[in-house]
Amino acid sequence: MKADLQKAKALLQDKDYTCVICKGEQIYTSRKRGVAPLLEWLEQKTDLSGYSAADKVVGRAAAFLYLLLGISRLHACVISSLALQVLEQSGITCEYDLLVPAIRNRAGDGFCPMESAVEELKKPEEALCAIRDTLQKLKNQ
Repeated sequence: MKADLQKAKALLQDKDYTCVICKGEQIYTSRKRGVAPLLEWLEQKTDLSGYSAADKVVGRAAAFLYLLLGISRLHACVISSLALQVLEQSGITCEYDLLVPAIRNRAGDGFCPMESAVEELKKPEEALCAIRDTLQKLKNQ
């Protein structure tokens, strides 16, 4: 398990990916931003139970998606304190480089819309609905 996390972390750093998920020889990677790769894997019903993941930025929304995916270990370059709380309460081993109070939006002038969408939610399934709704609203703008 620890070897999977180290492999995911190394690939994230060396290959310019935004997200890497590993278990043994099975590796999934993405260069997409935000929660997009996690949503894709969920929609494709990719079984990632017991996998280790490395991600550039993990906010509370991504934390809920990782729970739904069944990830067991995670390394985040940047993680919000609310995301860390969700992961730790769910028993996911988590390490990180930088802990921040909240994830900022891409313009840097406010909070990430995904982080805001799930701020008050407690259940991953509720978070998934809120994330999809927020993405649809952003698309329509």
